[in-house]
Amino acid sequence: MKRKQLLSIAVLFVLFISFYPGKTLATSWAYPFVVWDGYIYVISDEYVTEIGNEIGYVTRYSDMEQYSGNFSNAYKRGTIYYSIKDISTDQAIAVEESDGLYIKAYREAEYEIRSPFDGFLNGQQGIIKIIFFSVLGILTIVLIYKLIKNNLSLGEITQKR
Repeated sequence: MKRKQLLSIAVLFVLFISFYPGKTLATSWAYPFVVWDGYIYVISDEYVTEIGNEIGYVTRYSDMEQYSGNFSNAYKRGTIYYSIKDISTDQAIAVEESDGLYIKAYREAEYEIRSPFDGFLNGQQGIIKIIFFSVLGILTIVLIYKLIKNNLSLGEITQKR
């Protein structure tokens, strides 16, 4: 009975560790960006002076995880977005860096929140991680089972003497 309980606890522990998305699965960014209105805008090194209307602001900042809304990996919460005079927001927006200083951000694509298991290789990386962690979990369970079995056997041998 005790062996089954220990084995059950070990299985649950291994499953929890295997599928817990910790810091090792953190996002890495190729470039600084902001998200506005469902699109990702890549920060350029171009400053603009012809600012239009305020159109939004950063609602969440993180350099490790992705979020929905007006998210950024480069600018803190509250950083304001502006339209640029004579340029459509479909092409670019301005991001306030400091009072009177605005940097241009070019629209790249629709913003999609990805799972930590998504990746390159047409999504194959997620499958590879799941298979790897599953095999690792099974091997760990077998090892724990053998250790428990051997300890109990050694205890029985000691009692027989």
